[in-house]
Amino acid sequence: MSQPIDDKCPRSCQLFLYAFTPTHIKEVIIGLLTTYESNCRSSHSRIIYSTFYFSAPRIVTIKSYPIALTCRFIQLLIFIYAVGYIMWYKCGYQDRDSSLTSSVTLQVRGIGVHGNESQVTLDNADYIVPPQENDALFIMTNLISTDQKRTFCGESPDVKDAHCTSDQQCQVNRKYPARSNGRWTGRCSPTEKLCEIEGWCPVENDRKIPAPIFDSLNYTIALNNFIEFTRFGVRRKNILSESPYFTQCHYHPKDHKFCPIFRLGDLIEFVEDNVTERSEMLKFGCVIRLKVDWMCNLDLGIEECKPEYSLGRLDSKFTEEQFSIGFNFRYASHWNVKNESYRTLIKAFGIRLIVTVNGEAGRFDLFVLTLNIGSMIGVLGLATVICDLIALYFSAQSQHYRQQKYQSDQFPNGLSSN
Repeated sequence: MSQPIDDKCPRSCQLFLYAFTPTHIKEVIIGLLTTYESNCRSSHSRIIYSTFYFSAPRIVTIKSYPIALTCRFIQLLIFIYAVGYIMWYKCGYQDRDSSLTSSVTLQVRGIGVHGNESQVTLDNADYIVPPQENDALFIMTNLISTDQKRTFCGESPDVKDAHCTSDQQCQVNRKYPARSNGRWTGRCSPTEKLCEIEGWCPVENDRKIPAPIFDSLNYTIALNNFIEFTRFGVRRKNILSESPYFTQCHYHPKDHKFCPIFRLGDLIEFVEDNVTERSEMLKFGCVIRLKVDWMCNLDLGIEECKPEYSLGRLDSKFTEEQFSIGFNFRYASHWNVKNESYRTLIKAFGIRLIVTVNGEAGRFDLFVLTLNIGSMIGVLGLATVICDLIALYFSAQSQHYRQQKYQSDQFPNGLSSN
């Protein structure tokens, strides 16, 4: 007769056999599924709650005069900035166009006399060098003219190493100074006591500057400026009409501020108050900027789109600058006579006038106005944010305010929020 399984198998064997019986495996699987289902229900509850419900900011009314007055003051500042600066000063209701297309032409008229002993009459072909420039102009007010020939002569006395008493001091293999005016021959000129050169002779003597051409103060400059705002299709010119006024007037910042004709003497007076400086500007030259601004509000009408002129001096004052003063350059005219080369070297001093044109046009646009109004409303909310920070973290009852504002609700089925 067979014995029961409990008698034949020890305790450990019984546990092993029971653990791998179909009944126990089924119970384990059912237990795992039950636990997973319970967890899923809890997770699904949270997901469903977070999907079909949302948390809104809690509105808490704070009865505090200091905080309320601070909020209203900040809102007032934002409102003044938005309306006064953005909408009114910056024309926040307008579409802006700053892509200005411009062209400038300059014409000079006048007669000048240069020289003391033998006076030379100069016209605009003489004192406008070069005749055409882009948005700039040079008017000669003084000059040093030197007639030269290709031959041998003494070096300039301004070259320090050129002074000599014997040929040994002017040897050919000697290193030439940077300011030399020709090829050194190695000989010393006994009459000039200067090293001899081969080149254009005589060399220029600019140690003594002659008196300026004071008649140049009466030169007049006619400015023609054409501009276009491409986005709006607006074209304007600085000569506002064809009346005789614009051919007879002279610019003045108060009396004739739209006149496009500028007298050279007036330009110097506008940019420099010192009389001595004005005389030096004529003698040694200078650089003046003429700025034309087209700031146009097209809502007022196209006829109100007019230029504004402003002047300024770009070079340094002679009392402040010691190394390089004024404005000058050299140019020469050449010719040949009987196979010999000649030229006239001119060192020209004068006024360099540089013209710059800037501009921007604006016109009402409903889309731009809507965007700026929306931005203003959004910025006004900044006052509430600042006052919230003051109430929640810097006031005497900040702990109480935080409890009221961040009070937590309960989920369904007793699930609390995190």
